[in-house]
Amino acid sequence: MAALFIHRSLIVNNKDNDELELERELTRTLENKIMLLYFGSGECPRCQEFAPVLKNFFVKLTDKFYVERASQLVLIYVSLDKTEEKQDRFLKTMPKRWLFLPFQDEFKKELALRFSVAHPPVVVVLKPNGEVIAPNAVEEIKQQGIACFKNWQEAADLVDRNFLLAQDFEDLTLRSITDPIRRFKYKLAKNKRKTRSKDGDEDGVS
Repeated sequence: MAALFIHRSLIVNNKDNDELELERELTRTLENKIMLLYFGSGECPRCQEFAPVLKNFFVKLTDKFYVERASQLVLIYVSLDKTEEKQDRFLKTMPKRWLFLPFQDEFKKELALRFSVAHPPVVVVLKPNGEVIAPNAVEEIKQQGIACFKNWQEAADLVDRNFLLAQDFEDLTLRSITDPIRRFKYKLAKNKRKTRSKDGDEDGVS
């Protein structure tokens, strides 16, 4: 999925507007995550109605106040605002984890054409490999709320790496505790077999 934004800059919606320019940074930020491309505008009446819903949806899946660990989800705002000032004004009201393309980046138009964006708001949902899960999930988000993410996660066969790492660590810890017991039992059984074998040989000679 990072390939979609290769050689592009993405900006983090924080107070410093940190830019993710390096391929390594982009890959680390985007890999193994479901990507939402939000095509919208701060002026569009339908977008104004939907934006708080999307904000609440995103926050409930990523904010520590609601969840112990952020969901494997990334959102990129593809601005359809008429000026950079209007884009900035809108983004100030949105989560700091959102990403967005620089206002002057013509790639926004290319994305809008690629995903047939005609009437915003539009939320395109993509798998980590870039395949489309939903061409427009606006109504789905409105009606189902955060339950959408579980459906997308299943559709994407998303690898929950944090869970796997924790599971592997637990298995490793369990093995480290039980291995000495297992080795001790094996040693006793081995010695027992040797004793039986020795007794058998002595009986055979006599």
